[in-house]
Amino acid sequence: MKTLKQTLAFALALTLLFTLAACGGSAAPTATQAPASQTETSSAATEAAAPAETQAPVAAAIDKAAFDALIASGIVADDADIEANAWAAAVKKAGVLRVGGTRTSFLFSQLDETDNSLRGFDAGLYQLLARYILGDETKFELTQVDSSTRESVLQSGQVDAVFATYSITPARQEVISFAGPYYTSRQAVLVKAGNTAITGVDSLAGKNVATQSGSTGPDILAQFAPEAVVQEFANDIEARTALEQGRVDAYVTDYTLLLNAIVKNPGVYEIAGDTFGPEDNYGIGLPLNSDGVAFVNEFLKKTVDNGTWEKLWKISLGDRTGIDTAPAAPVIG
Repeated sequence: MKTLKQTLAFALALTLLFTLAACGGSAAPTATQAPASQTETSSAATEAAAPAETQAPVAAAIDKAAFDALIASGIVADDADIEANAWAAAVKKAGVLRVGGTRTSFLFSQLDETDNSLRGFDAGLYQLLARYILGDETKFELTQVDSSTRESVLQSGQVDAVFATYSITPARQEVISFAGPYYTSRQAVLVKAGNTAITGVDSLAGKNVATQSGSTGPDILAQFAPEAVVQEFANDIEARTALEQGRVDAYVTDYTLLLNAIVKNPGVYEIAGDTFGPEDNYGIGLPLNSDGVAFVNEFLKKTVDNGTWEKLWKISLGDRTGIDTAPAAPVIG
């Protein structure tokens, strides 16, 4: 089996070849932001890439000042554009953007308890959207979701949008709508460090393999590892705990979610083999048939075109993992 350093470097380089090209700073949150005791999150993540020479990722703290300054410089929509869109007008009238998301995704939406702020790639996007609509990046309220609750919070009207590295699938598009994609990923296999029995997806036959219920993982495993013994868990933490305790042999989910785990827990895990499966496009969940799709897509396009998307990637992901080359943003809409 490859060393952790070699495996990650190769996986990161492979990711750049196969993903993405094809397809904000929050001040201390306002009183509208969700308290720390809400329901457990799911983390899902997205993929980033680097040259083959890149060393294994190491966990690095986010540059808070750079993140906050970037979000505070975000663009603000014209009043006429907001008024012309029912979804955006409703958010504007309410005075808060209600977001379904996470607080424990190290690279994408992590709560900093020292200042009660949320930072990361997803967190930056929904704060930028709050600023775009409301002129104030702190005017958001977070409801934590996991992979089994993302549709329900939209269908019940509990949130306006879901930012949770949310895979766009035909089944989900029957019950909700998506803006985006805003990032792309593939699948990977996580094992405990030192595991030499599993070398990639082709060696999962007969092995106990964790994945998240309600995610794309079960279908991906059925296709690429049909002889694996699949165990579904409610969220990333439960799946990784089962791996650490030896109740499962491997954990299959999105590559960058696994990158989250590796950089946050050095020496505990490693990636077995290469990324695999189809490109997994991530979108922003919106209510079914909402005209918010067009509005949010326009916001995303502006964020890419003015360089904010790449700057946010660098602060949230690149600088924190030692990955120098930013991926291309996916084609939106």
